[in-house]
Amino acid sequence: MVGISTVLVAAGGVALAEVVSPHPVTSPSFNGPIYAVAYRGGAVYVGGNFTSANDGGKNVARSRLAAFDAKTGALLPWAPNADANVRALAVDGGTVYAAGDFKTINGDTRDALAGIDATSGQATPMRHTVLGQPDAIVTGAGRLYLAGRITSVDGTPRSNLAAFSLATGALDTAWAPTADDTVNALAFSGDRVYVGGRFHKINGVSSTLRLSAVDPASGVPDKGFLPKPVSQVFALAADDSGVYAALGGLGGRAVAYTKAGATRWTRVFDGDAQAIAELDGTTYVGGHFDKACTTSNNGIKGVCTDGSVPRGKLAAVDNQGNLLDWSPQANGVAGTRALAVSPALDAVSAVGDFTVVGGLSRKRYAQFDGPSTLPEKDTVAGDYVASYNFDTTIADGTFDDGSGHGHLLRAVMRNGGKITLTPHATGQALTFPPKCTGAGCARLVLQAADTPDLNPGTKPLRYGANVLLAAAETSSGENVLQKGYSTKGGQYKLQVDGVSGKPSCGMSGANEKGLHLARSRQSIADGSWHSVECRRTGPTLAILVDGQVQANVAVPADLAVSSSLPFSVGGKGVGADNDQFHGSVDDIWIHIG
Repeated sequence: MVGISTVLVAAGGVALAEVVSPHPVTSPSFNGPIYAVAYRGGAVYVGGNFTSANDGGKNVARSRLAAFDAKTGALLPWAPNADANVRALAVDGGTVYAAGDFKTINGDTRDALAGIDATSGQATPMRHTVLGQPDAIVTGAGRLYLAGRITSVDGTPRSNLAAFSLATGALDTAWAPTADDTVNALAFSGDRVYVGGRFHKINGVSSTLRLSAVDPASGVPDKGFLPKPVSQVFALAADDSGVYAALGGLGGRAVAYTKAGATRWTRVFDGDAQAIAELDGTTYVGGHFDKACTTSNNGIKGVCTDGSVPRGKLAAVDNQGNLLDWSPQANGVAGTRALAVSPALDAVSAVGDFTVVGGLSRKRYAQFDGPSTLPEKDTVAGDYVASYNFDTTIADGTFDDGSGHGHLLRAVMRNGGKITLTPHATGQALTFPPKCTGAGCARLVLQAADTPDLNPGTKPLRYGANVLLAAAETSSGENVLQKGYSTKGGQYKLQVDGVSGKPSCGMSGANEKGLHLARSRQSIADGSWHSVECRRTGPTLAILVDGQVQANVAVPADLAVSSSLPFSVGGKGVGADNDQFHGSVDDIWIHIG
């Protein structure tokens, strides 16, 4: 089905709202949360707490900042290195501004705030010392505005708000409004900077509770703007008609205010609204809600009391406050953290902690385009059907599938087995329990649910991993990865045989009792990392170590693997005789076709 835009028409034929397709387009995925997103022409810039991006099944190092083509999803070479979280982004001309917890960009000191060349990725000369945690930035009126929990800039006192010259990068000493608590959000529109958060007063003015409009040059609050939000403001968007706010509290709310602060409309959800953006008369809302309430009433823990409809982490509202049918359905707990729009591209971007959107694998980033968008087929013949790099920043016992097919690995543990991640290259590797004998030994196996994607049938098959194994860690047999058994639909596996530490690749068909085994002549049990690959092409099964063919054996040309058993890493299971692996693994992958 072709993705279409939805247009609501009022009496007299006036179009009220156009909505982008609910089907996410092809885009990179990321191995950690994304907190910020911004458009610049045809490029999308993201910032967060990730260390790699997956582009077309290939993992590429990206340290908390990345950029990619908005139309094709192809990763761009822009790759500045931030040493800690990036919480906010803004774009002005040829510069991308970043704010967050970092202390350096590309190894150069940039304390919590930096200008970065939008093409080269090099930090601009702008350099400041910010005491506190920035949470939001926005550009306008020749300035970069900064907000968060901030007490000083370069030793000059600031009460959660500051501004800098876009021309020189210098602190604007004249712009110094004071907020008595955290400022979470900023938005700029012509003659105003909108400020939202959990504060009680701006410049001591009692009518500025949680949401205020201040002058872009002087910072003086507009006392005629009286919105009175009922709870903390997490995000803001603005246009000529007023301001849109995403609120937390009992459940969550999206509220549209006029320029005088009068409420135009309110939508209520069963969880916090954390992101908001407006495009072509439609307001897009993101958060960690699962449902939208059919009325403005909710009760304990935000539960909708008068009925609800599903809206997983994303929703859309027309300019009269009507909830639209747009419902991409994202997953996760934190859900959507930020939204950005591009009027030129007719596109909406969502970022956060989700990993699935609309039934498709979309790890932490999703883009929704206009009427030209086609829904993506989620399985592609002849590609990487699973990929795991263990570079997660969330230690919850699961590991995302970087191929985009959604085959999540889950840890199964027994007798004190546990997840242990160790540094490797630019990321992390997974270390299994130490060598042990007896029924009480620690066990750790990772498993992905059975799926036809991982069964090659008679097609060409390649699979492998990077392996680290010491001589003292070898045993009679250790499984690196395995799918199936010969008696239950056939199998393919990678293992390390005996105390010699020589790896082997094994395959058997659905009705075969024996195992076709290609065993390496070279041991890998030397305490160094080695890449090991198994390759089945027609009637041949080969094993490669560090890119060199070590052995090959004949297999039946019609050998087929179609097993209903789960894919496992590190052992067959957690029983006493599980062929437990005792070293470390990284970059596990499977390619079919």
